[in-house]
Amino acid sequence: MTTEAMPSSRERLLEAAATLTYRDGVNIGVDTLCRTAGVSKRSLYKLFESKGELLAASLAERASAYVTALLPAADDNRPPRERILHVFEQAEAQAGAPDFRGCRYLVAQIELKDPSHPASRVADRVKEKVTGFFRTEAEQGGASDPDLLARQLILVFDGASARAGIKADTPAGLIAPTVAVLLDAADMR
Repeated sequence: MTTEAMPSSRERLLEAAATLTYRDGVNIGVDTLCRTAGVSKRSLYKLFESKGELLAASLAERASAYVTALLPAADDNRPPRERILHVFEQAEAQAGAPDFRGCRYLVAQIELKDPSHPASRVADRVKEKVTGFFRTEAEQGGASDPDLLARQLILVFDGASARAGIKADTPAGLIAPTVAVLLDAADMR
């Protein structure tokens, strides 16, 4: 007989925070978080200093998987241009999911509006990792201004994610040509 271990209170809170904040926004109440996780408020505050710390931990827990799913592997030997396009192909695939509401890290930053909030700081690190990837690839691909290109690419990335997240547009067939124009203008190989 196999028995699956019941997720810990911490794991249930992290999962509830991830699910509810992505679906309903970061202003979800503590009561709702606790009820969904099946834990008491006392347990929440024993495990996390605040709801903000819970949100930050929830975002941090998913950051590695998010970045891994988005960026090509380090041993991917395609040229920098193709590696950048890979990111946008992944973003387009994610945006096609029926429950897609935008990049959870961008959504958190927009909703929180406070760059010093613990969850905003986590989100900022994730967004900087993606921007840093673009900058590194731009440098390796001989872009005329790698910093500018990286900023332009994250703008397209975040804009496409936000528009797809609010169901205002679909990135299919739109992102790759837009990114190609930017890469061409930067003399990117």
